[in-house]
Amino acid sequence: MKLIHRKVPQAFLEVLPEGLKFLHKHGKDYLVVEQLLCANGHSLMSPSVRIHDEPSIRIAVTRPSGSGQIFIDAFWGSHAKLYDFIPQPAEAESYGSSFAQATCPECGVSLLADRTCNRIGCDAVKSIVFHLPGKDDVIYVCARLGCPDHSIVVGGVPQAVIREVSEITYFGHGEDDQFRGI
Repeated sequence: MKLIHRKVPQAFLEVLPEGLKFLHKHGKDYLVVEQLLCANGHSLMSPSVRIHDEPSIRIAVTRPSGSGQIFIDAFWGSHAKLYDFIPQPAEAESYGSSFAQATCPECGVSLLADRTCNRIGCDAVKSIVFHLPGKDDVIYVCARLGCPDHSIVVGGVPQAVIREVSEITYFGHGEDDQFRGI
């Protein structure tokens, strides 16, 4: 799947929620997650595991063959991840029908919420929910392994702008080369 870089809407930048920051690198605009929390208020950011020179988002996962942690790129719309485990071949083959059982690595609270995926062809009814600091702003990520659907909910922002931000994706195959060495 080729991911397409999209410009961050000015209307969103004017009300940029706490927990996100705006970067301009190599002639392109990026949103970067600075802070995410579990429902109990624990930080999900990992300053010791960095992707594209930014702290990653850390979640604990339970899989058929055990448990581990996934470190997710903080660049909004990137799908880059690092794992502290090696997925088994059977897990990779079943990604289309498997769901991540995600929890906070600090307190173990479930990060899952009942929410139907918006992506055409995905029938998932669970999402991973990340809380932004302050208000009731959240980020949803489809819990189906391999589904790239993600969306943000920010109070007071028009739905058309939210949809545009939620559709931002970066870094298709070979497209993250501009960040090598950063």
